[in-house]
Amino acid sequence: MDKYIALLRGVNVGGHHQAPMATLKKMLEGMGFANVKTLLASGNVIFEANKENLSSRAKKLETTLAKTFGFPISVLLRTKRDIERLVESQPFKGIKVTPETRLYVTFLPGKPKSAKIPKLPSKDFQVLSVTETYVCSVLRLSENKRTVDLMEALEKEFGKNITTRNWNTVEKIAKM
Repeated sequence: MDKYIALLRGVNVGGHHQAPMATLKKMLEGMGFANVKTLLASGNVIFEANKENLSSRAKKLETTLAKTFGFPISVLLRTKRDIERLVESQPFKGIKVTPETRLYVTFLPGKPKSAKIPKLPSKDFQVLSVTETYVCSVLRLSENKRTVDLMEALEKEFGKNITTRNWNTVEKIAKM
């Protein structure tokens, strides 16, 4: 069996689209997945399963999630090895981290229109790299710039079907 990471988009954020992790875990176990673990309440699930095409498995998960929770939930699926490689690449190496610095990885549902680093609407936002499966970005908090502003800029550039995780969360996922 291989290890997979399901990254659910937009659950348990701001009191909307509630998907309790205990229910989610039980649902995945009912689908036959083994060693199901959740991390935080933001829709990070690690599980073991037999090999299958990632996009067809993600579609099956989305169908079952909608039936279980009563609303659509997009799923971006990665192998555990994909996440480990991302962490090993040290995409934020050299970035000076202060209490106002936020490091993010945005997971993409498919190859972006362009691998060029987009120009974002503020010097407080910086995209470090764009690959076929993720974008690494930095946000420097200020009075006028918040995390939600960066998420809106990334959605405008890469589409709505993306999901973003804080770098600390990505590192935790890699260690599970």
